[in-house]
This record gives sequence, structure tokens and C-alpha cells, in this order.
Amino acid sequence: MELRIAGTIKDSVVDGPGIRFVVFTQGCPHRCQGCHNPKTHELDQGTVVTTEDLLIEIAKVKLIRGVTFSGGEPFIQAEPLAIIAERVKTFGLNIVTYSGYTFEQLLVMADKNPGVQQLLAATDILVDGLYKADERDIGLAFRGSRNQRLIDVAQSLALGHTSLWPEVDLKV
Repeated sequence: MELRIAGTIKDSVVDGPGIRFVVFTQGCPHRCQGCHNPKTHELDQGTVVTTEDLLIEIAKVKLIRGVTFSGGEPFIQAEPLAIIAERVKTFGLNIVTYSGYTFEQLLVMADKNPGVQQLLAATDILVDGLYKADERDIGLAFRGSRNQRLIDVAQSLALGHTSLWPEVDLKV
């Protein structure tokens, strides 16, 4: 399956806990003022790749703790990212997904879009919410503004309410 990306980084330490392979998706409807990745906004730019090619690239990288989907907005390409996430989990790696949508908005979207449900289910940590320049805080772990949350997706889905990821578990 194909998806459009802006690029990848093979060894990030700022996009989730531990050393991470990061996939920057192309296309974002949010266009947050002060966005860190404005080149990812246009859906028709970037590079088209296959899920299989990305999986091969991820498998080549040693010493990573997980894979991060950033953007752009990953949930507009939820189905191919879900395929990657499910396979990556079989490698023993975890998944962090960034989204401008809130967890609650994604749950509503998941009712109509199985790919959104599938990507949510495969995500360990969801960094949710729009970036807000007036709430910027460089002291936060893995997020840019105070309104953004680190959601423990599995626990949230199991409990039926939003559960935050414990800050103590975020160390490298």
C-alpha cells in the first residue's frame, strides 16, 4: 500500500521515548500557526512510498526503541500507517503517533473510518491536540504546547476514558 511522506529520520531522541525511527507524513488540514513542519502541509507534495519499503528501512535500523508517526497529520493516512504499526509491533518496537486531533475527536472519526480505529489500536502513545504557539513550552516531554497530551491509548481504550501516559515512563 502507498502513502505520501515528507521524509524520515532514523535516530531521533525528541519524538518519543528512546531512539526512534520517525516517519513524517505529508498533508495536514490543521496548519497550526508556528508549526514546526510547515513543509508537510500540502497533501500533493512529498514522496510516495510503499508500506513495504518503509518496513524494510525500519527493520535495517538497530538500537531503536520504536517508531513515531508525525506530520503533517498521520490520521489522514491512517490505513497504511496502521499496517506499518502492526508489523513494527511484531519487531518488538512501540508506536508513538502525533495528531492535531484530540483523542476524543479520533474516537468519533474511528466510528466511520476503520483505518483510524486500526491506527489508534496500534498506537502506544498518542500526542494529541493542535500545536498552540501561545502555549509553547520547551520543557515538556515530546510535545510543543501545554494543551497537548500524552495519551496511553491501550489503557484509554480499555477503560473507556482518556488516560495519560505516566511521565516516569518517558525516559530514554
